[in-house]
Amino acid sequence: MRTLSQVLRETTTKFPRRNAILDPSGITLTYQQLDKRVDQLARGLLELGVAKGDKVGLWMPNLPEWVITYYAVARIGAVVVPMNTRYKTHEVEYILDNSEATTLVAVGAFAGIDYVSMIGEIRGRLPNLKHVLIVGEASSTVDSTMHPFDSVVERGAALVSDGVLGERESLCDPLDNVFILYTSGTTGNPKGAMLSHHNIAKNAEQVTDVLRTGEEDVFLLAVPFFHCFGCVMGIAGSITWGAAMVPMQIFKPAEALELVERFGVSVLYGVPTMFVLELETYRKGRADGSSYDVSTLRTGIMAGAPCPVEVMKGTMEEMHCNVSIAYGLTEASPVITMTRFDDSIERRVETVGRALDGVEVKIADDDKQPVSVGEMGELACRGYNVMMGYYKMPDKTAEAIDDDGWLYSGDLATMDEEGYVQIVGRKKDMLISGGFNVYPAEIEEYLFTHPKVQNVSVIGIPDSVMGEVAAAYIIPREGMQIDPQEIVDFCVGEIANFKVPRYVEGVEDFPMTQSGKIQKYRLREIAKAALDAGRMTKLSPSKK
Repeated sequence: MRTLSQVLRETTTKFPRRNAILDPSGITLTYQQLDKRVDQLARGLLELGVAKGDKVGLWMPNLPEWVITYYAVARIGAVVVPMNTRYKTHEVEYILDNSEATTLVAVGAFAGIDYVSMIGEIRGRLPNLKHVLIVGEASSTVDSTMHPFDSVVERGAALVSDGVLGERESLCDPLDNVFILYTSGTTGNPKGAMLSHHNIAKNAEQVTDVLRTGEEDVFLLAVPFFHCFGCVMGIAGSITWGAAMVPMQIFKPAEALELVERFGVSVLYGVPTMFVLELETYRKGRADGSSYDVSTLRTGIMAGAPCPVEVMKGTMEEMHCNVSIAYGLTEASPVITMTRFDDSIERRVETVGRALDGVEVKIADDDKQPVSVGEMGELACRGYNVMMGYYKMPDKTAEAIDDDGWLYSGDLATMDEEGYVQIVGRKKDMLISGGFNVYPAEIEEYLFTHPKVQNVSVIGIPDSVMGEVAAAYIIPREGMQIDPQEIVDFCVGEIANFKVPRYVEGVEDFPMTQSGKIQKYRLREIAKAALDAGRMTKLSPSKK
């Protein structure tokens, strides 16, 4: 077992002059330079008083500073708390408060969002938050209690040889909590999944070993670092083998293909939505004579949502990217099953593969007993990859992990006699939009604050680009009418944009069970019929 810091140090010893980060901005860091910068920031954080076990929020896009902070926090035995760059103020406040974060490392501004101003709004309500480090330029004034990121690195550089960092690093254990990744909550409050160094280091190693990764590989990482896909399978996976990573802050398919050509990318990661758009862009380029050179592509991972068979085949046959399908969840660090290169094409496009070594999988009935081969049930896993639990939520942890160590996914699946798993549905009422997990209860909770809404039920509707988008069925208050565009605009800026409903329907009542519960499966049937008949209109936020 190794800590994340040990993995980086060992790779640096093997490949000191190999490129670790190739940033599109022109910044290049070798492993020796990356490890040195991690030391400097780690020592700077110690000088600020960051203690072992302290929680450190990371709120920035895919930047070299994200990687540096990730490993610096791990090196001093603190805990990384990644946050979605699309979060709004109240979402950030909840996570920083719930995690009891003492430190926040954030970008000054990104995609037109003034992060410094948002932090200023909530900081007075966060008594545990002692330090804020700001990366890059800020849109608004940085007050005296905020530290420029580079100044903390410089301060650490002047002290790094004093032996203090080595003493702290020696106290770190591979089984220590190093990550708290928040997953959307079914009751509106996200849950913090605690992952250990060992959880992450071993899963990252196994996933990339399936891809036969080596030091010559170059990863294009457009998947967000704040998600397990980016920070475990991407960052930790590439560092394990001494490969290089190309971080991409905002995914755009044409730019992604340009980066493949520019940096000789060999490993491509993405949710199916990304591959759909890349494949379409690649085909368009071939048709109009502006073809992209993707000849360096070797393999990659498609995960985060169900993958259309034709997209998988197109990626493999036309772009010659021999991708693997991976399945998992944050609570499983995250990968449980993967397809392998020697699997038949049918298994590679119709299943999510078989379990990784050291991970057991069973398909269980409602009594948590294994079902027969080929029968449908809930997928559960057990092994080194199961999370430590939900932070400060022992009851929720007990609901997810039984006394025998089985983690229940909430996904419905079947498994054949050779262990290949097929996901057939979701037990939980979750939808996946553009690779992001969205729980209807979160959207419903917010829509209930609209003055015209008496009751609301949100479901997922298939979407050709995003995989799924949210649809809100609303019963209006007496004497009021629902304006669908008004509802969409009410959500914009208040909840993350991937949660904003794209279909809104006013109704008089909902299909209900005898016990008074809304039959969401019936709403999905109603929505499908309306979509097929062309009676539903997809909405976009109004320009403000």
